[in-house]
Amino acid sequence: MTDEQATALGKRLIACKGFRPMRGMLDMQGRTWDQSLLWRWSNDVDVPDLRDPATLGCVLAMVREAWRCPTVYVRQGTTRRVSDGVIAWEVCNLWLDAEACRALGVERQGSVGSWGHGSEAEALVAALEAAP
Repeated sequence: MTDEQATALGKRLIACKGFRPMRGMLDMQGRTWDQSLLWRWSNDVDVPDLRDPATLGCVLAMVREAWRCPTVYVRQGTTRRVSDGVIAWEVCNLWLDAEACRALGVERQGSVGSWGHGSEAEALVAALEAAP
């Protein structure tokens, strides 16, 4: 992913209703949330760097919170996108019945479906954008 693509995706992320800065996330200058203390999200270098594995983990946590589903996961699918031949990424969840949801203390908000994305980061941002 290029710097421009990462910046554009970071801007999409911070526009999401379910977004919040989390400790350990990196911005495009390599600063962690701990170091910068307060991200302004006002320019191209203050957006989260979605090429960083820890930042991706934080976004996964946000997706789980937004969908109120602890079983959300991201994976590379088995099909290639027609447009460019890239093996697509998708965000999925394990199907939980009502009893399992009560045991976990979560409400089901619907099925998380985010398919056909070119990267893990893009799939996670799309899932957060689509969250109720």
